[in-house]
Amino acid sequence: MGIEQSRWWAVMDDLLDRSHLWRPEDLGSVVDGAAARLGLAITVYLVDHEQRTLRALAVPGRPTPGPQPVDGSPAGRAFTQVESVAEDGRRWAPMVNGTDRLGVLEVRLPAGIHQDERLARACETVAGLVGHLVTTTSPRGDHLHLVRRSTPMTSGAELLWKLLPPLTVSVADFAVAAVLEPCYDVGGDAFDYTVDARRPQFAVLDATGRGMRAGLAAAVVLSCIRAARRAGGDLLEQARAADEELLRQFPDARFATAVLAELDLDTGLLRYVNAGHPPPLVQRAGKIVETLTGGRRRPLGIEGPAAAYGEVTLSPGDRLLLYTDGVTEARDSAGRQFGAERLADTVEEHVTEGLPLPEALRRLSHTVLEHQAGPPADDLTLLLVEWSAAAAERTVPPTIRADDQAG
Repeated sequence: MGIEQSRWWAVMDDLLDRSHLWRPEDLGSVVDGAAARLGLAITVYLVDHEQRTLRALAVPGRPTPGPQPVDGSPAGRAFTQVESVAEDGRRWAPMVNGTDRLGVLEVRLPAGIHQDERLARACETVAGLVGHLVTTTSPRGDHLHLVRRSTPMTSGAELLWKLLPPLTVSVADFAVAAVLEPCYDVGGDAFDYTVDARRPQFAVLDATGRGMRAGLAAAVVLSCIRAARRAGGDLLEQARAADEELLRQFPDARFATAVLAELDLDTGLLRYVNAGHPPPLVQRAGKIVETLTGGRRRPLGIEGPAAAYGEVTLSPGDRLLLYTDGVTEARDSAGRQFGAERLADTVEEHVTEGLPLPEALRRLSHTVLEHQAGPPADDLTLLLVEWSAAAAERTVPPTIRADDQAG
């Protein structure tokens, strides 16, 4: 026995109607109440900022389940693989907003309901709607933010997280994923991207220092890059805009290292500017094939001679990794750095065919964090780009992917 499609549409209509006026703390109970008309019980789980556990939203009248580990649980498998998981009369559906992974829905089924593809498709569609509603509801208050936190966030981290784009975005022919750690105490690291038209751009930066001053400098750089880009400025002009504003705003000569890159999807030409930053890596067919050492100039905020672009030609299927020095300079208890060679080896190990790009990057970042003895001494940021339609498709649930291909 299945559930008629029209009844699923009624659930989604109810959610959309109720979402206009609900408070953030209402989200879990309204979702469950709408599902109850189908004889289902639904619990919404949000992933924490560390991407280690999934935390349930409360539903009045029943106990709130404990956190589900991302590694080693059915809920975690649905999250990491971006696909539904059926187990013991339940279905775990990945919850994404677009392609940004936010958590999962636990759908408890009444007896006699078949676990078939139609059910999977319906659960994933509802999960996608709830993911969108989580994103639009979060700015209304603190509740959904607090559910995702295991510790208080510093004021500098609050500033930066409000400025950053989603951790994952995909379009038809490429995908982008990013990670920023330590997520509750990040200082001057940041990332940005734009996926417009056929020339996507990517940036990773590291403002000097820690805390609010570093966060303010990173905010200045992000704002300058975006303003110059949206006014039609190229990468060199974006860097110069950041130079000028950092010099104007910070008399203490505060600066930032950065890589700004642009990929022409029609020709494969990648142009980049490296302002005193660690060199990006190119991965092809599973192997690191090139370290991008061109396009050098002084860090942003330090005057110097005019810079020229670095250039390399990429091929479909290639991956580009941008990162900050907090990755390679992470130290273990014996003082040994993670290092560029270990980074290349770890990329080859984790960034493999079959894993969704954000999951590959999550595993890579956790490997770096586990290398360190104690809390990170510096921020670490990773941004990974894969130029392939397959990479983009792996960031959406399989039933939705199949519908897109059929259409």
